[in-house]
Amino acid sequence: MVIIESISFSDAFKYPFKTPTRLLYILWLIIPILGWFALTGYIVRLVNEFIEGRYEGLPKFRFMDDLKLGFIITLKSLPFYIAYFIVLFAAISVSETAGNLLNLLLSFFVIPILAVNFFRKQTVASFFEFGILNAVKDNLGDYIIAILKQYALVLVFIVLIIVLVGIPAMYFTSSIFLANFYGRFVERRAGPYL
Repeated sequence: MVIIESISFSDAFKYPFKTPTRLLYILWLIIPILGWFALTGYIVRLVNEFIEGRYEGLPKFRFMDDLKLGFIITLKSLPFYIAYFIVLFAAISVSETAGNLLNLLLSFFVIPILAVNFFRKQTVASFFEFGILNAVKDNLGDYIIAILKQYALVLVFIVLIIVLVGIPAMYFTSSIFLANFYGRFVERRAGPYL
């Protein structure tokens, strides 16, 4: 079993610039639907590399493979997002404040780790494996640090939008710390949370 080390903020910052020409993959966003699906598949591959502790640089874009993966992932995610919006709508119907609070808590503590789990396993059921939340509960401090580092990294890349490299860098590292958390605390233990 490979032990995944915690990635430092500086390593996460440098990651997208190890292969700077590959930042141009962000241009696939210009192509509606096909480009979006392809980039979704690419992000799924990136997250899996992060989970495995591989930070050599952005991998090569494989349009057809990434397009297929992105399309399948999008379809498989629909049941979760439909259920999520139904729960959110029901909560907002009862009380707008309660609905907003629920949305905040789910967006911070539930959806990010479930999304990483889903990207890893790529099954509809994996988006509903709520037992994975025990990894968050058992390692709450590490999880909060991972989330805060993720937000801080986004803020740094927002500043770099001025020189344009911030947009792809932010896009391609959007889950780097959460995937690292998943690799360290979920896959490393592979028993109680799965």
